[in-house]
Amino acid sequence: MTNKIEFTPEANKQILKILSEQGEKSYFRISVQGGGCSGFKYNFSFDGKIEKNDIIFNKTIIDKNSLEIINGSIVHYKKELIGSEFVIKNPKATSSCGCGLSFSV
Repeated sequence: MTNKIEFTPEANKQILKILSEQGEKSYFRISVQGGGCSGFKYNFSFDGKIEKNDIIFNKTIIDKNSLEIINGSIVHYKKELIGSEFVIKNPKATSSCGCGLSFSV
């Protein structure tokens, strides 16, 4: 299996901006957790530690279990009048809820 996650220029720029504000060596972590109204939910956090089952994509880390679910996705950062957020376009998601963070496969 090829591990492929694409980050848009907007997402890369925002990740680097946020990490530079962290002041220490940190990584942007994307994980998938059970829960949410559709079965799974995306979680975005910061982590200074790389675990043995993590895959590194530039300054982003994703654990292998989460990567199996989001492999082939595009990570985007969008700004709107009502706020800004990271959005994952996951080709494996069969449905998602209105918040955009919860999905099913």
